[in-house]
Amino acid sequence: MPRILIFCLFISSQLAASPVTLSSADPLMSLADKLVFLEDAEYNYDFEDVQKLNVSQWQPHDRHTFNQGYSDSRWWLKLSLNNPQSSPAERLLEISYPVLDYVEIFIVSDDQKKHFQLGDKQPFRLRPVDHRNFVVPLRWQPHETLDIYIKVKSSSSIQVPIQLWEANYFYDMDRTNTLIHGMYFGIMFVMALYNLFVYLAVGERNYIYYVMFVICMPTFLASLNGFAFQYLWPNATQWNDRAILVFLTLAVFFGSIFTQSFLNINMSKGITGKITSFILVGSILLVAMAFLLPYSSVILVVIGFACTACIYGVSMGFYHWYSGGLSAKYYSIAWSVLLLGGLILALNKNNILPKNLWTDYATQFGSALEVMLLSFALAERINQERRMRFEAQEEALKNERALRFAQEHALEVQKKATESLELRVQQRTQDLELLNQKLERLSDTDQLTGLRNRRFLDRTLTELLAHHNSTPSYLTVMLMDIDHFKIFNDTYGHQTGDRCLVKVARTIRSTVAECNANVARYGGEEFCVLIPDTEEQEAKKWAEKIRSNIESLHFIVGDRQIPVTISIGVATCRPEDSPTLEGIISNADKALYLAKALGRNRVEQYDNETTQALKSKVNITISK
Repeated sequence: MPRILIFCLFISSQLAASPVTLSSADPLMSLADKLVFLEDAEYNYDFEDVQKLNVSQWQPHDRHTFNQGYSDSRWWLKLSLNNPQSSPAERLLEISYPVLDYVEIFIVSDDQKKHFQLGDKQPFRLRPVDHRNFVVPLRWQPHETLDIYIKVKSSSSIQVPIQLWEANYFYDMDRTNTLIHGMYFGIMFVMALYNLFVYLAVGERNYIYYVMFVICMPTFLASLNGFAFQYLWPNATQWNDRAILVFLTLAVFFGSIFTQSFLNINMSKGITGKITSFILVGSILLVAMAFLLPYSSVILVVIGFACTACIYGVSMGFYHWYSGGLSAKYYSIAWSVLLLGGLILALNKNNILPKNLWTDYATQFGSALEVMLLSFALAERINQERRMRFEAQEEALKNERALRFAQEHALEVQKKATESLELRVQQRTQDLELLNQKLERLSDTDQLTGLRNRRFLDRTLTELLAHHNSTPSYLTVMLMDIDHFKIFNDTYGHQTGDRCLVKVARTIRSTVAECNANVARYGGEEFCVLIPDTEEQEAKKWAEKIRSNIESLHFIVGDRQIPVTISIGVATCRPEDSPTLEGIISNADKALYLAKALGRNRVEQYDNETTQALKSKVNITISK
C-alpha cells in the first residue's frame, strides 16, 4: 500500500510538472491548476536552489486560483510553457492580484534567462507593462519551452491568480474591466458630489458624514484593486499598504457616525450608545495602528472590526425599522448589501471562497448599491422632518389664533402682546405673498429659453384684448416658427436643437426690447410676440428686423456654421376691430402658414380683404 501511494504521488507530480502547450486558438489560459508549488517557511531557498529541486519535492496544485490566505512563508511556483509551432510566439503573463508585496519572476530557456522584480513594494514605473496588475511579456522561439519560476512574499493574502493572455485579447478585456471600475467610481463620485451640494443647501450634518463615507469606500477599493497605486501614488510604496487600512477604517468611522446621527442614537445612554462610542474610538485607534504596526498584524483586526461595525449597523437599522420608519427600511437594506459584499471579500481573502468575477466585484456592487439606498434613506428622512415641521407649524398657527382670540378680552398689556403677534403674522403673510409671486413668475417662464410660456401668453393677450376693446388702439400678434427645425433636430441632436432654441429666443427678445413687447415661447420651435400700439407697417418692420437678425446668427455646430432662418406671420388689430383671442391667433397662424408656403425665411401679414388671394397663393405654391 505505501508503494502504491508513493507511485500515485510521483505520477501526479510528473503530470503537474509537464510543460503546458500553447494554443493559438485559445487567447486566454488559466495556469493556476497547471503549476507546482513549494512553501519556503524558513526562507531556505534561493533561485539557484529551487532550480536543482527534484520534481517530487514540488507539490501539484489543482485549484483555479493559488490562494494560501494570510501567511508569513515565502512561496515558490513553477510551470513550463511550450511553443509547438514553427514560428515565434508572444503572450502576456498576468498575476491579477495587485497588492502582493514582493513578486519575482524568473524565465529560463536554453538561450535566455530573464528576471523581473515586481510587487507593490517596487515603484510603479519599474513594471515592464504599465498596468495595475503584474504583467510581464513572454516570447518563445519555434518549439521552445520556457520554465517560469515565481517567488511570492506578502503581508497581504497570498493570492496568485495567474493567466496567460494573447496581447490583443488582454487589452480588449482590460478595457471592459476598466469600464466596469470606471462606472463604479463614477457612480460614487456623482453620489458624493450631489450629496455635498445637498449638504451645502440644507446644512444637514447627516449628508457630510455620508459624503465622507462615500469618498472613503471607493478610495479603499481603488487601493485594493491597484488603481490608486497606478494613478494616485505610484512611488509611495510604503503608503500603498497603509492606504488600504486607513481608508477602510475611515469608512467604518464615518459609516458609524452617520449611523449614530441618522438613527438618533444617544451615545451617553444605554448599551447602543456604548457600542457606538467603542466603534468610533476603535476606528481612530486602528488608523493610528495602521501607521505603527505591520500590515499583516492590522489587516485581520481591521476586517473583523469592519464586519462587526457593519453587523451592528444592520442590527440597529432593523431595530428602528421594526419601530417604524421608511427611512430605516432603506438604511437596513443598504447596510445589509454592504455587509454581504464585505463578507464575500473577507472569505475570499482567507481562501474560503474562490477568486472570480463575483468575489472580485462583490464589494463594488454592494457599496454602490448601498450608497444609492442610503441616499434614498436620507431623502426620506428629510421628507419626514419636513412633514413634522409642517405639522408643528400648523399646530402653532392654531395656537396663535386661539391666543389672539383670548387676548382680545384681556388687559392692555395683553393687547400689546397681541399686536406684536399680529405684526409677526403679517410679516409671514407678506413673505408668503412674495413667495407666491416668485412661484407664479416661475410657472409663467419657459425653463429652457427663459421666455414667458404659453400660460403667460394667453393671460396677457386676454388682458390686452380687453384693453383694446375698452380703449380702441392697435394690437399686433406675431407667430414665428424656426424653418426646418425637425430636420435640424434629427440631424444634430436634441441638445444642439435646445441650444438653437435658446439662441433664437435671446435674439428675438433683444430685437424687440425697445418696443414694449411681450415675447413668449408658443410651443416647440414656435414663438409669439405681442406688441401693443403699433400700426401694420411698423409691425412689419419689427418682424423683418427679427427675421433678419435670426438669419444673421452665427450658429456653430462642431466646426461648421449652420444657417438658421425663421418664418413670421403678423396679424394687426385696428382700433375699429373687435377681435377675439382665438381669432387674432388664427389670423397670425394663417399668415405664418402663408410665409412657409411661399418659401420660408419671410414675413407675411394677414389682411381680411385679401384672404382669398392669400389662399390662392398658398394653393399655387403647394401645387408647384
